[in-house]
Amino acid sequence: MPNLKARAAALHASPEDAEAQFYDALRDGDLDRLMAVWADDEDVVCVHPGGARVVGPQAVRAAFEAIFASGQLAVHPEHVKAVQAMGCAVHSVLERIDVVTADGPRTGWIVATNVYVKTGQGWRMVAHHASPGAPDELPEIGDAAPSVLH
Repeated sequence: MPNLKARAAALHASPEDAEAQFYDALRDGDLDRLMAVWADDEDVVCVHPGGARVVGPQAVRAAFEAIFASGQLAVHPEHVKAVQAMGCAVHSVLERIDVVTADGPRTGWIVATNVYVKTGQGWRMVAHHASPGAPDELPEIGDAAPSVLH
């Protein structure tokens, strides 16, 4: 069951605050803190690279729980482009993902879109859509981008 204390404490004054908690929770592998960013709406949606669309808080939680089962993610949002109007914010983000492989450290890039709405409980995420980045649009990685990272 989700930690209700973590959800109650998560009153985000801005979409940037919500986004910071989302990525901090990803890096920390903290499922309750990550889910505290999401709206309670049954229509929230999440798409991971190469994955199916999952709809609803329980399905989103299960998808992230499966990701966390294989360890924490060193995900860092970079090159954020934000548009905000009328209680809604859309962030286009390049996610830098640092991984250690048998060949040494590698950096991968994911292109993500995060959508936030202003609610009575502060800003909440309603959509996260992530796709592998095309090598020509990513900073200094050429064709070394892994196709699926999270």
